[in-house]
Amino acid sequence: MKKVLILTLAAALVVGLGIMPASAASYKVKIGGGPTGGTFNTFANGAAVYIPKVNSDIKASAVGSGGSVENVKRVNSGESTIGLCYAVDSALGFMGKLPKDNNKYNKIRSMGYLYGAPAQLVVRADSGFKSAMDLKGKRVAVGNAGSGAAASAERFFRHIGVWDNFKPTFLGYSAAASAFKDNKLDAFWVLVGYPNRSIIEASVQVKINLINVDTDAEKTGFYKAYAYSSTTIPENTYYKGMPPCETFQDSTILTTNKDVPEELVYKIMKTLWSSKGMEAMVAAKKTFKAMTLQNNFRGASVPLHKGAYKFWTEQGVKIPDSLKPID
Repeated sequence: MKKVLILTLAAALVVGLGIMPASAASYKVKIGGGPTGGTFNTFANGAAVYIPKVNSDIKASAVGSGGSVENVKRVNSGESTIGLCYAVDSALGFMGKLPKDNNKYNKIRSMGYLYGAPAQLVVRADSGFKSAMDLKGKRVAVGNAGSGAAASAERFFRHIGVWDNFKPTFLGYSAAASAFKDNKLDAFWVLVGYPNRSIIEASVQVKINLINVDTDAEKTGFYKAYAYSSTTIPENTYYKGMPPCETFQDSTILTTNKDVPEELVYKIMKTLWSSKGMEAMVAAKKTFKAMTLQNNFRGASVPLHKGAYKFWTEQGVKIPDSLKPID
């Protein structure tokens, strides 16, 4: 009886200290994804399934969100353990320069590059629109409020002088595609890897074009103001005969909070950037084939987490001083 009492008290003390038994998950990881129909959500769901398969001490769940900007804030506060964030949003948040938000989200840290997210501005093929400048006075869906898509759209359209002269509608990708098909919108904007499911959905019922936004970006000095880069969406991406489209892209970075344990971040890195881990992500969506050891933390705009620094150093990657851990 005495032995039973001692064991019971010991067990109560262990639980009281927050130390979980070896058989239970030691870590609970929340992965910030994005709106329904987006690539953020696909990655978060895939990672939430794969990580616990490899690590019995990790329990993971995907958390929907408005997208990149919201993930910057949630990761910074610790509401999400890790999250997908665009490099430009991360840099602006880190410095306290997000639109209408002077808060400094400087607890976020980079882990690794996932893929490039090109801006894709969809219009009807018979609309006659040749440039983003032509959308003055028109109805344009720009992404969910709080999303990286909406933030990038406002940056771009403000920079070229169109934002205050059209009707931005804050809709997620799937909802925007549906409204576009029903002729309730003149255009919709996504910032995501291609081919995007929502654009495919729209193209099944409506003949579409993608507008070249690179020319306006270059002409107006957009690339000097923000760290986006030119890229090309290949021909035939959404339909046979589609010409290549010049645009710009942001880098999607897996991001975490500086206070997340180094051991946990390192373990997640070793899991996702293993050969099998990368295969699992590519199986979820071909966009993630860009998530490679060679691309490491390409485009990252805030310092690496200590766990990520340890991982990339072991891979023989040279870490620039600007991305070395600062705490």
